[in-house]
Amino acid sequence: MQSIYGNQRYYSLSNYYKKTFGSRVMKAVIDGGFSCPNKDGTLSHTGCLFCDGGSGYFTKSGSITQQLISEKNRINAKYPDAKLIAYFQANTNTYAPVSKLKKIYEESLSFQDVVGISIATRADCISDEVSLYLKELSEKTWLTIELGLQTIHESTAEKMNLCCQRELIKECTFKLKKLGIRVCLHVINGLPGESIDDMLKTIQTIAVWQPDGVKLQLLHVIKDTPLEKIYQNTGFHILTEDEYVNLIVEQIRFLHPETVCERLTGDGDAQKLVAPMWSKNKRHVLNRISQRMKEINSIQGDKYHSEDSSYSAI
Repeated sequence: MQSIYGNQRYYSLSNYYKKTFGSRVMKAVIDGGFSCPNKDGTLSHTGCLFCDGGSGYFTKSGSITQQLISEKNRINAKYPDAKLIAYFQANTNTYAPVSKLKKIYEESLSFQDVVGISIATRADCISDEVSLYLKELSEKTWLTIELGLQTIHESTAEKMNLCCQRELIKECTFKLKKLGIRVCLHVINGLPGESIDDMLKTIQTIAVWQPDGVKLQLLHVIKDTPLEKIYQNTGFHILTEDEYVNLIVEQIRFLHPETVCERLTGDGDAQKLVAPMWSKNKRHVLNRISQRMKEINSIQGDKYHSEDSSYSAI
């Protein structure tokens, strides 16, 4: 198993890309112009309490092609030979009729050097019709569906106004995997009121589902979000750097050995970040995670338990 990890102790996204594509691949972040049922009044007008504009602060304006040109120029300035994944990140990117999805996704696929598509969305916005189209799409290009899970604990999900049942996300994960579609689950560490044990329980639970990838995201308190108001009023505990590093190392140990760690920290809008300020030095945090794994001689999956039913129950 060490061969797919390269010189690391976990299965990084860069190593996965090299194994899959044989070259450097980078994500070109795109705003497809989608909304979200948790913001447009279908489920809520508030959105998830930590949401900062649907995670669209890295995107540019313009058509899909214009955005890809801008992203290609940005990426190629540093990595001239890099191939591109068209990453639909902002808001809920299956929240539209299939006819619109086809138009947008296929425009991105026609762009030079795009070798695949990654789609961030919600489990409650993947109908049977959408699922069948995604299956067709996955048969002609590399495709990942990124589902926002955040936590396995329903009480936390309710407090954060996620407006989607955890069981539905589990069902959607298995439905997509059965169709042969690659699934990545997004998790947020440090949600208000959750203990370290709660956060480990989230990973122990989804590890049994064996997602193809996971994104482990540090909670950022961003200015002008509902979460910032809660933080200013209650001063809920924000994970320290030491707590976060130790937590991530333990979470990696519970993952399936072949689940790709697509993210181990996160990028908040630096201009609007309220807390934690230590998270601005992303490279330092990643280096500390690798160093800690080496210190305790751990490797991804060395605590994975595929048959532990206590993990798989929600």
